[in-house]
Amino acid sequence: MTNREFFIKRWAEEYPTFLKVFRALPTDNPEFRPHPVSRTAAALVWLLVLEEQACVAWASGKDVQWKETPPPKSLEKIIAAYQKAHADFEPGLKALDDETWENKNVRLNVGVAPGFYELPLGEMLWAVMFDAIHHRGQLSLYIRLTGGKVPPIYGSSADEKLE
Repeated sequence: MTNREFFIKRWAEEYPTFLKVFRALPTDNPEFRPHPVSRTAAALVWLLVLEEQACVAWASGKDVQWKETPPPKSLEKIIAAYQKAHADFEPGLKALDDETWENKNVRLNVGVAPGFYELPLGEMLWAVMFDAIHHRGQLSLYIRLTGGKVPPIYGSSADEKLE
């Protein structure tokens, strides 16, 4: 299995877990944040939407100018946008060949020094996946702090046992 094939497998296997975590967030409190400098729950999920949208652009050969836009008002709309971005990424991801994966550099322009990050496409996509998994972990804490039940992520949780 190549690095690209393994990424595609992990990306597909992580998706249902992201949805479980998103759906476990309290819909009546999307503005929850554990600390004033923390992002809100809605903003964290929206960040993951923006990251998936960036992946769509990179898979189609475009650079990304990072711009954080405000999230929709409801968590349901944000989750729907995540599902759409994930579906939009799939054809481009599956169409990539190993040469492009390993050797085509893509750029993320962030507007702060040094101004951009440039990596081979495969490395950038792995970096985004690791970042998304990190933020999913944050969201699992948000669920706990708001009295929700944390779903299983990589095994059972204290709230829900795997069947």
